[in-house]
Amino acid sequence: MSELNNTAAGNDNFDWAAFEGDSALYNKSKEEITKEYDNTLNNVVEGEVVEGTVIGLNKREAVVNIGYKSEGVIPIAEFRYNPELAVGEKVEVFVENAEDKRGQLILSHKKARQLKSWDRVNSAMENDEIIKGYVKCRTKGGMIVDVFGIEAFLPGSQIDVKPIRDYDIYVDKTMEFKVVKINQEYRNVVVSHKALIEAELEQQKKEIISKLEKGQILEGTVKNITTYGVFIDLGGVDGLIHITDLSWGRVTHPEEIVTLDAKLNVVILDFDSDKRRIALGLKQLAPHPWEALSRDLKVGDTIKGKVVVMADYGAFVEVAPGIEGLVHVSEMSWSQHLRSAQDFMKVGDEIEAVILTLDYDDRKMSLGTKQLTPDPWEGIETRYPLGSVHTAKVRNFTNFGVFVEVEEGIDGLIHISDLSWTKKVKHPAEFTQIGADIDVVVLEIDKENRRLSLGHKQLEENPWNAFEQRFSLDSIHEGKITEVNDKGAVVSLGEDVEGFAPARQLTKEDGSTPKAGDTLPFRVTEFSKGTKRIILSHVRTYEEARRSADNAVKAERRAEADETLSSVKKVQAAVEKTTLGDLSALAELKANLEEAEAAKPSKKAAAPKAAKAPEAVAASEDAPAEAAAAEAPATPETPEAE
Repeated sequence: MSELNNTAAGNDNFDWAAFEGDSALYNKSKEEITKEYDNTLNNVVEGEVVEGTVIGLNKREAVVNIGYKSEGVIPIAEFRYNPELAVGEKVEVFVENAEDKRGQLILSHKKARQLKSWDRVNSAMENDEIIKGYVKCRTKGGMIVDVFGIEAFLPGSQIDVKPIRDYDIYVDKTMEFKVVKINQEYRNVVVSHKALIEAELEQQKKEIISKLEKGQILEGTVKNITTYGVFIDLGGVDGLIHITDLSWGRVTHPEEIVTLDAKLNVVILDFDSDKRRIALGLKQLAPHPWEALSRDLKVGDTIKGKVVVMADYGAFVEVAPGIEGLVHVSEMSWSQHLRSAQDFMKVGDEIEAVILTLDYDDRKMSLGTKQLTPDPWEGIETRYPLGSVHTAKVRNFTNFGVFVEVEEGIDGLIHISDLSWTKKVKHPAEFTQIGADIDVVVLEIDKENRRLSLGHKQLEENPWNAFEQRFSLDSIHEGKITEVNDKGAVVSLGEDVEGFAPARQLTKEDGSTPKAGDTLPFRVTEFSKGTKRIILSHVRTYEEARRSADNAVKAERRAEADETLSSVKKVQAAVEKTTLGDLSALAELKANLEEAEAAKPSKKAAAPKAAKAPEAVAASEDAPAEAAAAEAPATPETPEAE
């Protein structure tokens, strides 16, 4: 304390008055000094964009001097797009506030960029400039990039020349871009990093393609794998190995042969320098499997293989790596029914087959599996002799008959006319159904064409032999009308027997037309055993009765007339021979004639009951008898006169 006091005592000569008035320090007035100081500072206006210098950096903020009396502090996050920011670098800042409550200058680099960003983006696109941007995050189909403070869209296809499998590796990275599209109305910006890479590779591609030759073997890297092939990077230019050129064997997907980023040798098959397309091959580096196939194989040999592909028409069987044979569906079974190959085998099955055709030049082979089992048509005559009865399964219908399967590989046809003796079958579906069992008789065997003619009705005796006697001509039967059409009606006569009545023969006695369901008497007008046809008539059932009655009346009247005429002739003959001694005999004859005449009215009255039409005929026939009777009384006058 004593030392401090002694020091203070040594300053007794200090001029405190001059110090308080600043005259001793600056030799100028305070106002002059303040004015000169203000001239050394920039005039800062809030809301303006000015240029500043970075004078300090740390993990949280950047200190920027804009020539003002105080420095501004800007969060380092506003410089994420430029991770290389360093002290001394010039940056644009926006003056938000010249002095806040703490006397601090408030600046924003982000707002400064945004104010001029739209002009800069448009200028970058017009001048084809390369700009920097900060990848902020992922979005659907691409990435969001901060460019001059504007959020631009970077499509996934524009990130790199090769497909991107992991987008996240680009987040929080600063990259170079080109502006490729701007929507002025909605202020949308699309950028591309791929465009920069393509520009660099373009020259490399020209040099590589100019040196390519067909048959040349190059090393490449698997760049992308698709369902139809593999893209190979040949060092700046891409080529395609089609899936069919990956292996001599069958390839379901290229991933079975190659993997991404794998290096492999390929051969150039073809290329188009204009379109920059290069066709590559991998299997061509190995010899063709057919060249190694044993020449001892021949048609008829049995060979083993694996089913690799199935189709409706057949199966492809790999008998050796890269060598396949086709088993057509028709060679899988002796059956003639249309079936799918999947009914017999599936992919992965190990099978045996018989070689049907073998062509080393065209490298084709056809196989069969049904040949491993006996042909069912061998010995067909022994197993299915003519007239033998069997049970078959209905497989299909046609308009003309039913196809049935007697056994696997043995099919036959039952013609529609051989289904029933009596029933009129319009379509086989009326008689049976698919999948049903049916008994058949073998009628004919065509071994060469593998056909059997079968019958069903032949299981029973032909009933038409008996029908010929039962339904004789002019016989009358009760029948039920089952169907009516424009031509006539189908009439059921019982026991599955049907006849047909023409339309003009259907009219009832009262003039009406019968309908389906009516039961009426019918007369047989035609019978054909050969064609199994019975023609009927309802009209003739009542017309015949009426005609018979009319004929009976006519016959009776004719007999009466004949009797009367005979009597008259007898009288006339007697008159011619009459003598005086015969008068008594004449008188007796006259009495007989009068009695006969008296009996005629009762007979005439009975005639109309049978039929009214014959009255006129009877009257005309009685006329001679009446005339004769009128003459008869005149003969006795001679004796009386005498």
